[in-house]
Order: sequence, then structure tokens, then C-alpha cells
Amino acid sequence: MPDDRAAPGLAVPVPGAQPKQRRPGRPRSDQADRAIIDAALELFAEGGPDGLSIEQVAARAGVGKATIYRRWPAKEDLLLDALDALGDLKTPLPAPKGKSVRSDLITLLEAMCRDSADPRRSRGFALLQGEGRRYPRLMSRYAETVAGPRREALRSVLRRGVATGELREDTDVEAAVLLLSGAVLAQGRPGQARPDARYARRAVDELLRGLAAR
Repeated sequence: MPDDRAAPGLAVPVPGAQPKQRRPGRPRSDQADRAIIDAALELFAEGGPDGLSIEQVAARAGVGKATIYRRWPAKEDLLLDALDALGDLKTPLPAPKGKSVRSDLITLLEAMCRDSADPRRSRGFALLQGEGRRYPRLMSRYAETVAGPRREALRSVLRRGVATGELREDTDVEAAVLLLSGAVLAQGRPGQARPDARYARRAVDELLRGLAAR
């Protein structure tokens, strides 16, 4: 008759139990990651990339510096992930209704101006205005995740306006996109007063004075 007792040193299997998978090293904490990213964004808003240090982030997030360095080997690596999070937190752009170029541009610009009132985002705008010259990877990431999609939304409305005859056939779409984006950037500088409710409407109307079909 076989012996049902387990041999010494061997674990007795429990019916239905799943074997535990051990991960190498210390497990990552989503809560710590979130605290670090939030702290980085706050410090970035207050002083830009030059005003942020790993020591400050660690103190504000309530973690040790080693915890940050295990995840991000340098400050710029941390800021790259922080900008990705900033892109995820941005206000979704309203879908153009297609009734008129003017109304769609005003709606888009109003949403962009609301975003620019957030100090974290206004500091992101500052990257494109020269503050990020020493951080080309940050500038590129911000342009890709935040500025690029917004400019493409403006571009699509302007192109539609040319196609429908609302705008002149010779409209320089890229120049118009830069002018509209510049209107938002001008209001998104750190310390800049929040624009009044009619700012987007005025900016669009002034642009359309030169672009509208006669």
C-alpha cells in the first residue's frame, strides 16, 4: 500500500490552489509612481525643468530618492513620463460640428485657452517658447503628445473651410495654424493673466478678416 504522507521537505499540494509566481526584485508600487509623477508635475509647473530636482520630487512625493532612481535614471526621464501623464490629463478637444469654420475654430480655441490656464500646461507651453531648448527630448514629447494633436484639429477645420469655399483658395493653412496656436501660447505663459471669455472669439475673428472668402 502506498504511503500517502509527503516526503520530508516537500510541500503538500492543495487542490485548486494556484502556484505563486515570484517576481525578481522589489515589486513596483502604482501608488508611489502616481505620487512621484504628481510631485514632478507640480514642481515642473512652479519652476520649469531647471527648477526641478530629484531631491525635491522625493521630498514632495514622500519617497526616498532611491525609489525614484530605480524607476527613472535621470530627471529628464522622469519629466518625459510626467509629460505623458499631462497629455493623458488634458481636456479632450470638442469635436467640430462642421456648421461653420468660425464656430468650430472658436470652440477649439476656447478649449485650448482653458487648458492653458492650468499652470502645469502653461509651463508645458513654455517649453515650446524657448524654456526647453536644453531639453530637446522634452520639447519633442510635448509637441507630440499635447501640441501636435491640437494643431492637427485646427488644421483639419481650416482645410475643410478651403474645401467648402468659406476660406480663400490660397489660404496658407500652416501659417493660420501657427497664428491660432500662438494666440493660445501667448496666453499660456507662466504668470500671464487668464484671458477673458471673449478672447478666443476675438482671435478667430481677427484671423478670418484676412482669410474669409470675399
